Amino acid sequence: MNLKDICNDVRDLTKASVEFINKEKKKIRSENIEIKGLNDFVTYVDRSSEELLVKGLTSILPESGFIAEENTSKRSGERYTWIIDPLDGTTNFIHGAPPFAVSIGLKYHDSIVLGVVHEISLDECFYAWEGEGAFLNDNRIFVSDNKIVKDSLIATGFPYYDYKLMRQYLSLLEYLMMHSHGIRRLGSAATDLSYVACGRYDAFYEYSLSPWDVAAGAFIVQQAGGKISDFKGGNDWLFGREIISSNHHIFNELSDIIKKFL
Repeated sequence: MNLKDICNDVRDLTKASVEFINKEKKKIRSENIEIKGLNDFVTYVDRSSEELLVKGLTSILPESGFIAEENTSKRSGERYTWIIDPLDGTTNFIHGAPPFAVSIGLKYHDSIVLGVVHEISLDECFYAWEGEGAFLNDNRIFVSDNKIVKDSLIATGFPYYDYKLMRQYLSLLEYLMMHSHGIRRLGSAATDLSYVACGRYDAFYEYSLSPWDVAAGAFIVQQAGGKISDFKGGNDWLFGREIISSNHHIFNELSDIIKKFL
């Protein structure tokens, strides 16, 4: 399997999805917005984008299965599984606020081996395949080199339906606001992770995430020289619904801080 060629094919497919989303974004009206759950929205754009991606990815790897947010394909694969978010940041999208992104990860057995995140508003494509580093629009990228949390810019996502850790989360947020360069919240985990990969952010953490939110972005962070874990320091970040990502310098310090609160 030539992962470089597959990655290039996925990038081309993602561009087609981005073109569709850009064409449709000015047509969205309130009657096009469905509510899946508390503050959890979907539009025909999400579903149509996913259908386009599923069809194209099936052509690239006919034997593959899918884990897709809108569940347009329930096919399972023995070795290869695409993990897809056709529009990460739907709430941003329906309000006309950036960022929002297409996110595609490829899992081979139990490991992610390829990731593509295309942030639509700035037309930035972040991508990586196993063992060859990470890239942004054909330029190699790396995580930041900041050594301590105090000198770091940190991203997170606010709970929007799962509030069981709200008090602890706000206490952690308060601490980091007072002991870092600041906290940012964009509303797209795939974009946040990509920004860690290219060094714009030094770290990102969040809970109540789904596999399609993190699969591609977390892999790109790893290939850019960063580190990923769950809140306990383990490796259950893909399906464990929680993630810490940062450069290697601040990872242990940030992990210890998060453990104190969460």
